[in-house]
Amino acid sequence: MGRTLTGREMDIMAVLWDLESATVAEVRGRLDDDLAYNTVLTILRILEAKGLVGHVKVGRAHRYHPYLGREEAGRSVLGRLRDKVFSGSAELLMTQLVSEEQLSPEAVTRLRELLDKRMAELDRSKKEEEE
Repeated sequence: MGRTLTGREMDIMAVLWDLESATVAEVRGRLDDDLAYNTVLTILRILEAKGLVGHVKVGRAHRYHPYLGREEAGRSVLGRLRDKVFSGSAELLMTQLVSEEQLSPEAVTRLRELLDKRMAELDRSKKEEEE
């Protein structure tokens, strides 16, 4: 699948998601490590070849913008993680996340609300199937 991202590609996509569009120099300036200009340009061109970013020419520079959304990338990464590390089990993935993270009481409340909502949906589906 052309939407698989390497670690470096994910770093660059995160900058584009935050800025909405950026030149190579702007992306490079926002990265934690000191990559060469040509390295950042090469990765942006790879992302463009994968259909994940596009660019428009502004003067002599190119402004790159993401085609792939943060949520779509997150779904893809979580799906791969679930399949590769947790043998396809969303329950094991969730258990790991909840037990390892330092969640605030507010975050736990939001998670509980999401789970309660999901349970209500499942209950409705089950009742509809029984009718």
